Amino acid sequence: MAVMTYAEAAVLAVTHEMEADANVVVLGEDVGRGGIFGQYKGLQARFGAQRVIDTPISEAAILGAGVGMALAGLRPVVEMRVVDFALCGMDEIVNQAAKNRFMFGGQGRVPMVVRMPIGIWDSSAAQHSQSLESWFAHLPGVVVLCPATPQDNYSMLRAALASGDPVVYMEHKTLWGATGEVDAALEARLGEARVLRPGLDVTIVSWSRQLQACEQACDELAQWGIAAELIDLRSIWPWDRATVLGSAAKTKHLLVVHEAVQAAGFGAEIAATVAETVAGCKVRRLGAPRIPVGYAPVLEAQSRVTAGDIAAAARGLAA
Repeated sequence: MAVMTYAEAAVLAVTHEMEADANVVVLGEDVGRGGIFGQYKGLQARFGAQRVIDTPISEAAILGAGVGMALAGLRPVVEMRVVDFALCGMDEIVNQAAKNRFMFGGQGRVPMVVRMPIGIWDSSAAQHSQSLESWFAHLPGVVVLCPATPQDNYSMLRAALASGDPVVYMEHKTLWGATGEVDAALEARLGEARVLRPGLDVTIVSWSRQLQACEQACDELAQWGIAAELIDLRSIWPWDRATVLGSAAKTKHLLVVHEAVQAAGFGAEIAATVAETVAGCKVRRLGAPRIPVGYAPVLEAQSRVTAGDIAAAARGLAA
């Protein structure tokens, strides 16, 4: 076990995969100098510019090259800097990577990991602060992951590279400096949630950085005598129906919390599934309002779902 940051855990994961398989390559803007968050630090010096490839500023070209590399037998890690920029290359993800395996009878596979950092990036405004995981969850043919801890960023990134399918890998823009213990021998199973706190009164499901606010809310709820069970979904697609449904059946109260806009967010899928499956379970969603994230702190705050918001919603649900 070693203590490291979320970014260092990602570097370690890619390092181990590149050491184990010469077909693993990295491409994107600024990856040669370590990436804008340090998530590729030292990799080009170690593996060379032919495997850690700096690209022009063209997301469509980067993603198109990644798809072609994957179809040719490589296992590319494709860097988009932030999810907001990936929108310039959506056709390559939606119509090429996601569909190739199905359109050609499995003759081609696209074992590509596309890293798209999500979430509100302090004082970075509307074009650099989006959480778009529900867009990709709606897309058949891709895996969607949202690691919240250094351990998960290590284990899940390695699992993503080993999956053999296109993976939309969504790290949070403000988690890079978060520290935690990392066990390099610990493997992750994609599609498996993790119960962070056990409880009997209400189930709270969340993912990525929003879990921090949820943990604070659980502490506040405990002062009111409400024992919340907190679940880190980790994998948006496939998602762990069994863990969520089992918890909801136990507590009979479900609150789904995410940083993304509430309207048509992935929380709606979870809430609907529980409502359709668990008889007598009260269900509620909590997400951001349908507004662009503001630049000024006072405006940015309007898009944040706080621990107080979560605690109030859970108390109302469990009343």
